This record gives sequence, structure tokens and C-alpha cells, in this order.
Amino acid sequence: MAETAPDYAAVDYSDGDGEDPDEYPHIQDKIEKAIEVTREGLAEYENPAVMWTGGKDSTLTLYFIKEVADRFDLEVPPAVFIDHYQHFDEIHDFVDHWADEWDLEVIYARNEDVGEYVDKHGLEPGDDIDIADLSEHNQHHVREILEYEEDTFPFLLDTYVGNHLLKTVALNDALEEHDIDGVISGVRWDEQEARADETFFSPRHDPDIYPPHDRIQPILQFDEAAVWEAFWNFVVPDTVENFPEEGYVPEADDDLPEGVEQDDIPISPKYFAGFRSLGSEVSTEKSDEDPAWLQDLEGTTERAGRAQDKEDLMERLRDLGYM
Repeated sequence: MAETAPDYAAVDYSDGDGEDPDEYPHIQDKIEKAIEVTREGLAEYENPAVMWTGGKDSTLTLYFIKEVADRFDLEVPPAVFIDHYQHFDEIHDFVDHWADEWDLEVIYARNEDVGEYVDKHGLEPGDDIDIADLSEHNQHHVREILEYEEDTFPFLLDTYVGNHLLKTVALNDALEEHDIDGVISGVRWDEQEARADETFFSPRHDPDIYPPHDRIQPILQFDEAAVWEAFWNFVVPDTVENFPEEGYVPEADDDLPEGVEQDDIPISPKYFAGFRSLGSEVSTEKSDEDPAWLQDLEGTTERAGRAQDKEDLMERLRDLGYM
């Protein structure tokens, strides 16, 4: 594991400080900044990786990485997919399909100790996990890092302990195992209050909390509407054969140009089905019947379909290494 921060990366940690999406008023402004940050991230770090959830933001980020790597003769880094054992099946199918289509190396980050406990005891989401039966590594995080005093915690992703063990610990263990020094992620300023002060290059250098690394965040300047605008006017026309070059916004999963199937489009089918944010299968619901991009993006909350326990704890979770 790297014991110190990647001080060889000549990046400006203040880039984006005090800014918000209004600083990038047009889609071309947003795209140009994304390309700039992505190119710098791929060039400056020795062993970067991209976080990929199968959601719209991380897939858009992955698209920029592929395009920038091709344009500037850089390597496409591996993608890290956190398997927290509570994904929709469609998410796994989507990631597997597009990893194959785009020839990606995927690192599957899992807290296997928790996973083995769940399998051994035949647990369902919401069932209790006995902390004393977990590894010393996980017990250390629960007792010393989280300062959690109960004997058990529920096998649920969207809780303080569950999110930390199933996602953050799994991620940090993967960063250590693969010696990753730069994590490229698709977080956005407008998505949550806890992310509003992020910069394009963000240090994570405390070795007592996580393996020292930097976060590279190329799409901070996008809002939800801009993400969809980028997909339907740039990403999909550029990557899908038979899709109109000038772009096209479908009104349903069967409203696609002739010769194009939903599986041809690098957008999760859950968004076609009315989900605007993709969390765990047991705690995420569709927010409307319309596809995500046709919903009231200005007047409603993007993460309204998500369990709120984790959302209320987001700032504390991010301090511990959550995305």
C-alpha cells in the first residue's frame, strides 16, 4: 500500500473551489472541462482507476475517459465496481455487457467477509449480522472507526454501518490491493449538499482512514439535466450504430430509431423504467413512470426514490472514504 500521498501528481487541488454548475452555462463548457480534467487525471497518476456503478454519472465519466484516452494516446484505466450484494440484477447485466463491449478491465470490490457471513447464515436484507463473528478488520472499522456499540447491525446497504462495510471498506481494500493512486469518479456538485464543496482534484491523504490517493472528478460541473443532454446528443450518437448523429431523445423504451435496441444504448434500463437514482434493490424505488430524463428534473429531488438513512449520514460517510 502507498504510505504517502501521490506527490508526483502535479495537480491543482483548488481547481473548482467555490464554483458551481452556473460557472459552466453551456453543455460545451461542461464537456470541455470534463475533457481537461480527465486528460490531466490520466496523465498525472501512475495507477488510476475509474469508479463505475453502472449509473448514468459514472458511465458518462467512463465515456469521457475512453474518448480522452483514444484522442491523446493514453491508457484506459481499470473500472472498480463495488459489489455490495444488493444490486438490481439489471445493474450486473449492464456492467457485464458494457465491460465486454468496451473491452474494460473490471475490478470487483467486495467485502467478502460480510458476504460469506450472509451466505453461511442464509440472510436476507434487513436480517442482523453479529459483529463478533466478523473478521478483526471489519470489527476494527465498526468499533474503532465508526464507534458503533451495538452487538449487531442490519444487512442493509443504506445504513451507517452497512454502507461503510459493504461499500467504503470494500473500496478502500481494493485501492490498497491494486495500489491505486487516483480514483476517477462521477460525483456532481448539485447531487448532494455533502458534495457541493468538492474540487476537481481532491486529496484523500490520511493513511489512518484510507490508502492515500486523490479523487479526480471530471463531471462536477454537470447537473442532472446536463448529464442526459450529454448522453442523448453526444454519447449515444457517438457510440450507437444507426442512432441519429444530430441526437434524439426517446420518450419510452420502445421509442428508439429504427435498427436500435435498448441493449445497444449505454444507459441502464432502470432509467427507462422510471428510476432516477440507482441504489440497492431493497431500498430504491422508481420516482415516476416516465423515463428519468423526461421527469420533472427541476421541481423534484433526484434521489427521492432512495432510502434516506444513508443520505442523512452522507457527510460522515464521505469523511470515512465514501464517494
